[in-house]
Amino acid sequence: MAAHAAGDPRAFSDLVNRHRDRMWTTALRTMRDQEEAADALQDAMVSAFRGAATFRAESQVSTWLHRIVVNACYDRLRKKMVRPAVSLEEATHVEPIVGDRTAERDMRFVVDAALRQLPDEQRGPIVLVDIEGYSVAETAQLLGIAEGTVKSRCSRGRLKLAKLLGHLRNQGEPGDVPPDTTPE
Repeated sequence: MAAHAAGDPRAFSDLVNRHRDRMWTTALRTMRDQEEAADALQDAMVSAFRGAATFRAESQVSTWLHRIVVNACYDRLRKKMVRPAVSLEEATHVEPIVGDRTAERDMRFVVDAALRQLPDEQRGPIVLVDIEGYSVAETAQLLGIAEGTVKSRCSRGRLKLAKLLGHLRNQGEPGDVPPDTTPE
């Protein structure tokens, strides 16, 4: 980061290449759409490039970059909420399933559909903690919220996911997930 701020023309590219896979995964999981994730990631990289001089090294560069990616995703999601427009074709599109990985893809489809039903403020922490493997502290820093807030959002989101995905537990047996009694 210091090399980029000092004017090294390759430094930022090297930095992005080092972290691109994880940033892409975060953007894709947050946006749930490849084109939107690519746009959000591009917005994030422009912001990071322009704001590199403001990096104060109070956190790791990877944490700083991922926070910018998450913010860019949330910005795009907020804009979409103002004018949601999805064609019927997009809403019903299912990726074709091929080969021996049918069960895995089916499961991924079901889990992604359940994640889409969660509010953004619950989905973000769950994706970062449970799917991406960030700690609660890292997630709090990435999202700019308190650790307790991350824990409560994950807890509420996990309860909702348990209800949405309860049919997958002990298939063929009655589910043991109690009905939702939490206030909205």
